[in-house]
Amino acid sequence: MKSTDKQAIILFAHGARDPVWVQPFRKIQRTIRAKQPGTAVELAFLEIMEPPLDKAVAKLVASGHKRITVAPLFMAQGGHLKHDLPKILDAIRGEHPGAEITLLPAIGDVDAILDAISDWLVGAAAH
Repeated sequence: MKSTDKQAIILFAHGARDPVWVQPFRKIQRTIRAKQPGTAVELAFLEIMEPPLDKAVAKLVASGHKRITVAPLFMAQGGHLKHDLPKILDAIRGEHPGAEITLLPAIGDVDAILDAISDWLVGAAAH
C-alpha cells in the first residue's frame, strides 16, 4: 500500500442490549483518536448494537480508507472469533478487494494487556 493511503482502526466488540456497556469502548476510541489524530477510529459490533463490521468497513472504504485494522475487544478466542469473525472478514474482503484489512489478536491474547490487568489487580487488592 502507498503511504498516502488513509488508515483506520475498527474496535470490534460483541455488543449488548444495555447502552452503558459500550462506554469503555468509546473511551478507548476517544483515547486512540487523541493519540493518533490522522487515523479514523470506529466501533463495530458482532450483534445487537450498530454498526456491524461490514457496514463500518464499507463506510471507511467509501471515505477513502484503504488500510483498515480490526481490533477484537474480546478477552478470549471463543467461537465468535474462531468461527464467526473469519467468515465475516472473508465476505468483507470479497466486497472490498482494494482494501487491506488486517486482523489483530483478541486483546486477551496480548501479554502486555494481561500484565497490565494483573498489575492493576495486585495493586487494587493491596488496598
